[in-house]
Amino acid sequence: MRFEVKSINNRPKMDKTAKTELHRLFLIEELPEPLTRASAHLQFFDNYIENTRLRLRSIRVPETKEWIRILQQRCPVRDGEIKVAEIYLNEAEHAAFERFEGREIRKNRYFHEFDGKQVAFDVFLGSLWGLSIAKVEFETTEEMNWYDPPRFMIFEVTGDTFFSGENLVEKKFADIQKELEKVSLPQMADQVPED
Repeated sequence: MRFEVKSINNRPKMDKTAKTELHRLFLIEELPEPLTRASAHLQFFDNYIENTRLRLRSIRVPETKEWIRILQQRCPVRDGEIKVAEIYLNEAEHAAFERFEGREIRKNRYFHEFDGKQVAFDVFLGSLWGLSIAKVEFETTEEMNWYDPPRFMIFEVTGDTFFSGENLVEKKFADIQKELEKVSLPQMADQVPED
C-alpha cells in the first residue's frame, strides 16, 4: 500500500500572527505644509539584523520620553503588500537583542491627513539626511490601486527594493542621489542636505 504525503506547511493557516500591510511609498522633497521639522513626531531607530528579515525597532516619543520596542519580521508579498509579524518587547527582552544593534536607520516620523488619508512622513537622519519618504496605508488593494497622490509626492518608490530599509541601512545620501539621477529626478538628485 502506498500513501501520499501532503505538506503540512500551510502558510495561510500557520501565519495567524502576521498582519497584512498595504501601502504606497513616495519620495518628497520636504515636509508639506503645515508640517515643519519642529512639528510633533516620533523618533524611529530601526536596526536590521544581517541576513534575516528581522529588524529591532525602537520608537521614542519625544514629549514623554517613552520608548516602545518591537521585534519585527517583514515579508514582502508583492509591490505594496507586506506581511508583518511583531513582538512587543519589555526592557529585559530588548536588552537580549541589543547585540544586534548597529546596522541602524534613524528617522523622524510625522503624521498628517491629506485628502482624507492619513500620511506618514519619514525624514531620515544621519548618513541618509536629505531623504524623505511619504507612506500611505490602505485597507484594500482596490483603494491602494486607485489612490491619486497629492502633488508634493513627486515620485513613487513602492516595491523598489533600493528604498527598502534592508538596503538603505548600507547607503549614504550620495547613493540616493546617484539612484535618483538614473530615474531622471534632477530636482532631488541636486538637493544638498541642510544641517
